[in-house]
Amino acid sequence: MVDNRYATALVIGSVLSLLATVYLSVAMGTQHWYQYSSPPVRQGSNASELREQFINREFDEKSYSDSLFQLNGTLGLWWRCILVPGRSHWFKEPDPKMELQCVSFTLPQQFSPKYKYHGNDISEEDLLRTYLWRCQFLLPLVSLALVFLSGLVGVCACLCHSFTPTLVVGVLHLLAGLCTLGTVCCFLAEVDLLHQDSTPPEGVDGSLGWSLYLALIAFPLQMMTAALFLWASRSHCKNYTRMTAYRVA
Repeated sequence: MVDNRYATALVIGSVLSLLATVYLSVAMGTQHWYQYSSPPVRQGSNASELREQFINREFDEKSYSDSLFQLNGTLGLWWRCILVPGRSHWFKEPDPKMELQCVSFTLPQQFSPKYKYHGNDISEEDLLRTYLWRCQFLLPLVSLALVFLSGLVGVCACLCHSFTPTLVVGVLHLLAGLCTLGTVCCFLAEVDLLHQDSTPPEGVDGSLGWSLYLALIAFPLQMMTAALFLWASRSHCKNYTRMTAYRVA
């Protein structure tokens, strides 16, 4: 028989886990992890050239970084976007409507090495940035996989009418939370190193986007879920041991 306190902890933990999974999934699939704000004067005659270079040119970190700096770009784990004037049919509008154009990072691009000198593939590989970049998109996938695995363990525990697997569920959520925190740390460190190697032009400001804040919110939710499941498992184990000792006595 499960005490009401433990049952309440499990229900609250399950709800928090679901919220964390939703927040992290949305953060992974959106592009607003980091955003640039450039002066209006940079949206001039070279905007079309930068757009074509950003969309059609072969993957090159220097070229797309320049476009992000000058065209109010946003950067995510799987997307890079720029804000450009919309295409007009046959006349040039004095105040064109701005539209967001995005390009996704392919899987080979995610695993491509980073170099100390941007745009120079024969220069020395920057191992730190290479592995930070790979970790920033692999860790959230590991985090979601751990939460999914913990859900399977929880379902098995319910089917087997056993409270013991809740300890495993708590540990898996703890590891998932650490992976989520690692994702944010790797992304921020990689962006900082990028700005050291390729300084944004004067007047271009960078700021954290709402997608990154969603991932930051997911981290404490996963840690609270882990704490609830670990507390429930440990407390139930102590209570069961005392009841067993009382019956034996």
